[in-house]
Amino acid sequence: MSESASFPERSLAVRRAAARLCGRLGWAPLHEVTLPNFRRADILALCPDGALVCIEVKSGARDFLADTKWPEYRNFSDAFYFAVDGDFPRGLLPEEAGLIVACDGAAEVLREAPWHRLPPARRRALLHRFAHLAALRLAALEDPVGVADLRAALRAE
Repeated sequence: MSESASFPERSLAVRRAAARLCGRLGWAPLHEVTLPNFRRADILALCPDGALVCIEVKSGARDFLADTKWPEYRNFSDAFYFAVDGDFPRGLLPEEAGLIVACDGAAEVLREAPWHRLPPARRRALLHRFAHLAALRLAALEDPVGVADLRAALRAE
């Protein structure tokens, strides 16, 4: 990644590369998912076996050092990864998280995340949230005016 790229540009490039990696792994990535604890996962990916993987994108060392909330994602995923670009100082990242490194539009898992299976009730609730959000986003793509009308009607109630 270019040293001159802004933090938002770096973050977007890493997120796109991580989502492409999810696809190659057979995982279904969903961006910007609000979790029950009101934290927002950059990517929540659904694996073929029903496991949920949380991927936290970091645009640089400053972004990571300013973030003290990342441990709160663990209770809402079976595995937790950081996704960073090739210039990120990897020594900053905790060993208890997986590591995905993005470079030139592609990404690779450099360190597998430890798995800690979610309790069944929490898994069911998260799968429902995932499906509901994905369906709403698909509906918005197919009928943006209809979804906007529905949102306006719901706000008016």
